Amino acid sequence: MPTQLIRRAPLPALASLVLIPLTGAATTGHASAAPSATTLTATPAAAPAAATRAAPDAARARKELRTLEASFKGRIGAYAVDTATGKTVTYRSGERFPLLSTFKAIAAAAVLHKARTSDPGLLNKVVHWTSAELQEHSPGTEKHVQDGLTVARLCEAAITRSDNTAANMLLKQIGGPAGLTAYFHTLKDPVSRLDRWETELNNWSPKEKRDTTTPASMGRDLRAVTTGDALDAKDRERLNAWLIANKTGDARIRAGLPKTWTVGDKTGTNSKYGAGNDVAVVWPGKSAAPIIMSIYTNRRAADAPADDKVIADTAAILARGLGKL
Repeated sequence: MPTQLIRRAPLPALASLVLIPLTGAATTGHASAAPSATTLTATPAAAPAAATRAAPDAARARKELRTLEASFKGRIGAYAVDTATGKTVTYRSGERFPLLSTFKAIAAAAVLHKARTSDPGLLNKVVHWTSAELQEHSPGTEKHVQDGLTVARLCEAAITRSDNTAANMLLKQIGGPAGLTAYFHTLKDPVSRLDRWETELNNWSPKEKRDTTTPASMGRDLRAVTTGDALDAKDRERLNAWLIANKTGDARIRAGLPKTWTVGDKTGTNSKYGAGNDVAVVWPGKSAAPIIMSIYTNRRAADAPADDKVIADTAAILARGLGKL
């Protein structure tokens, strides 16, 4: 369950965006750094001096993550990239982890893309569901069985409150789990896959390949839809606004970074094997280029709980590895 901490203030470019409370009624690129409205062209190569500094920082970060992982008694998978320099810090970034609810960020992106490119009325479409379709942890949709919600508000619910029924309704708009896997492919991601619906997709064990991703794959996907050109600029801004407004991530990546930084994230949690995830786009300052972080964890013991602090500590290590702290 999320722990309430002090939330970062959104960046100025998002001040005009209004998120409607639920309690009322394909290529990657560097087109825009989104909320700060900073324009990125090609990612510049790091200068030789910076590259010389980068190696020790990244090596130190990996050493810290090995130590943290040993005390965690599980696995930590991490990927971070500074979109201004291309500098990365990785740890088990090519290993598979369960997607859990982190898929909801990309599902919302897929809906935005479909609305922009082939179904212009999609976001205003009102979707209805039955009581039988309500899933566990549906804090927004459980209040709207009678009147339904627009697809836009389902996106908001799926991201900001991790609403499981909202996520299933979004999947129905894009062709189900197979449709999301196809969208991953348009992002040049052949690794990430969604095979099942909520909440079955959370039934994961270490040998499971269904409904999985790698930290590097998800990190690149998140970069494409939040700072690249996979989405139209207006859709990218809308997605980032939802991520920044997320209410489930205060104890994770956000907790490991300075409170003055702006963080937009999507979490994922499972009661089995202590799986806990968080993926984020992070702005270290109002005019700073964003950082992408992708953190996935699981414990060795099947009955062990997820550990928010390990994710927060991992975020701090990644930021130091990028030279930001």
